[in-house]
Amino acid sequence: MRYRSLGRTGIKVSPYALGAMMFGALGNPDHDDCVRIIHRALDAGINLVDTADMYAHGESEEIVGRALKGRRADVVLATKARNPVSDEPNHQGASRRWLVRALEDSLRRLDTDYVDIYQIHRPDPDTDIEETLAALTDLQRAGKIRTFGTSALPASDIVRAQWVAERRGLARPRTEQSVYSILNRGIEREILPAAQEFGMGTLVWSPLGGGLLTGRYRKGQEAATHRSRYGFQHLTDDRRLDVVEQLIPLAEEAGLPLTRLAMGFVLAHPGVTSALLGPRTMEHLDDLLAGVDVTLTDDVLDRIDAIVPPGTDTGTLDMAYQPPALQRPELRRRPAGERAAA
Repeated sequence: MRYRSLGRTGIKVSPYALGAMMFGALGNPDHDDCVRIIHRALDAGINLVDTADMYAHGESEEIVGRALKGRRADVVLATKARNPVSDEPNHQGASRRWLVRALEDSLRRLDTDYVDIYQIHRPDPDTDIEETLAALTDLQRAGKIRTFGTSALPASDIVRAQWVAERRGLARPRTEQSVYSILNRGIEREILPAAQEFGMGTLVWSPLGGGLLTGRYRKGQEAATHRSRYGFQHLTDDRRLDVVEQLIPLAEEAGLPLTRLAMGFVLAHPGVTSALLGPRTMEHLDDLLAGVDVTLTDDVLDRIDAIVPPGTDTGTLDMAYQPPALQRPELRRRPAGERAAA
């Protein structure tokens, strides 16, 4: 691995990072096997492991904590909070009340005294950004987190968080975690440039397009895969499948499996620090690790640009964040009696 700087934090991380969402009931319920997969990733030079409190109701964090025993000091450990972890209305969000409690719960499950990167899993429109930044600053000063960041934050909110932190004398978010793949290039337009402007490290997730860039999903064919059981709409989106059908021959001409074309693409962007792998099995991990030395040529990248123009998204990934204005019609529609110009 050639390690990269995590923004301006001074922390060095591997370009491939291990995402732990599939460890536990959601993906691989065999804890011993998950531990072996984590150890295999660490032995290959991956030093960044990313999980979240909501993954398998905390089971993922427990597995990661077990796997890191004796190796914790050499690992950049990241976790997240904000999404609901129970039916209790205050067991979610980015308030001081919840973040302090959520971090304590995560530290217990991870069996560690500190987290290297603590991330707000999704934007929280109900909480003032100053409240969140103040809580995270205090947790950092207490030594319970080394640095903190955001996930799925729109570019305007990235700028606002940086501005509020500077004006209020608070610690700044140092990382952003966004969805990025050949199929979802929207962050190239504003989010990656904003992160670069403020010296933030970027951890991109779903570099394989939610599974579509594995080559196992083809137009007009049904795929009996683990993901297909969950009814994800992005797996049957004709627009996305049309792009996959154009990428497969390009990958073949380049002499690469589609997965390696996909990983090589995201890591080629100068604004990307690390791409999160989300393996469920050792086979998945080994297949991805086999492509660590892939370098895409300008010609291949130009041909990808011709298929999916820079800064554009092809359809929507099911797990991608949708702001309230896109989810609630009343936020983008005036009352019927006020819509006319006269």
